[in-house]
Amino acid sequence: MFEQKKERILSGMRPSGKLHLGNLTGALENWVKLQDDYENFHFVADWHTLTTDYKHSARIWPDTIDMVIDWLAAGLDPEKSTLFVQSHIKEHAELHLLFSMLVTIPRLERNPTVKEQIRELHLEDRVSYGHFGYPVLQAADILMYRAHAVPVGDDQVPHVELTREIARKFNQVYGKVFPVPKALLTKFSRLPGLDGSKMSKSKGNTILLSDRPDVIRKKVRSAITDPQKIRMGDPGHPEVCSVFTYHQKFNPTEIPEIEAECKKGTLGCVACKNNLSDKLINFLEPIQVKRIRIEADQSYIKDVLRTGNSKARKEAQETMELVRENMKFGYFREIEELKWTKV
Repeated sequence: MFEQKKERILSGMRPSGKLHLGNLTGALENWVKLQDDYENFHFVADWHTLTTDYKHSARIWPDTIDMVIDWLAAGLDPEKSTLFVQSHIKEHAELHLLFSMLVTIPRLERNPTVKEQIRELHLEDRVSYGHFGYPVLQAADILMYRAHAVPVGDDQVPHVELTREIARKFNQVYGKVFPVPKALLTKFSRLPGLDGSKMSKSKGNTILLSDRPDVIRKKVRSAITDPQKIRMGDPGHPEVCSVFTYHQKFNPTEIPEIEAECKKGTLGCVACKNNLSDKLINFLEPIQVKRIRIEADQSYIKDVLRTGNSKARKEAQETMELVRENMKFGYFREIEELKWTKV
């Protein structure tokens, strides 16, 4: 079996255009931190986009470019991490098909993340076969590269657990091919939106990594704070305030002071929001400067993906050779050999 010098991680994102702070804290920041300690594979999950929005496939490629620019601007290094596009590696579809034979319908129905997504998108009566089974495709994405760990937000942990089950079942039935991967979480794996609910572009409660300073200030001013703090002198409850959660992430040194003054009623929400805006603008400035430089060089972005696709394809082909051999699908190879040895 192919030996890896470092343990390997695999994670991806659906291409939805420019990324927001939730993407950064829930995944991207962790990817960047891990790329010195692991062999990183990160993919554009474009087939997964079709599970909820198959009608607008023309948007996927420009959204892919925007997302990869943010990846690079935030610190992913193509010399350390392999960045590739899922649909360019056709082996994912083959492994997905094989894995689908190992999973029961009742097991998929128990997945809380899928059920939550169906409720949020009001798809109860029209969920597609592809959408319902996308955790199996995700398992194929992960196990294709024989990953040891998967950096994810906490909402994706059920998918990793299903992947672990599939890996164990395949290894038990056909012989060991796949490591059983673990989930790697960050402290801020689920940063709330500015309204306190789940962060989502569709809800308009996000701050994009590329937002200008004036846009950031406007968005932060609209953020929902403690509903019980009506006037300046009212004591606040920072534990229920989304602005305070942002301070915990982007302004940790001032947390004791902010918490104490908020509870005493001496810190007003406007001043607190202005302070947060300053911290966010300063935090995002180096990312945005790098983003502008990368965005101006489209050939570089495409070269990164072309190189990553080539490396990912090689790994995927090696994995599928092992899968076919263990499943006794060797007759494919015998047919190819006969083709070339026939006189």
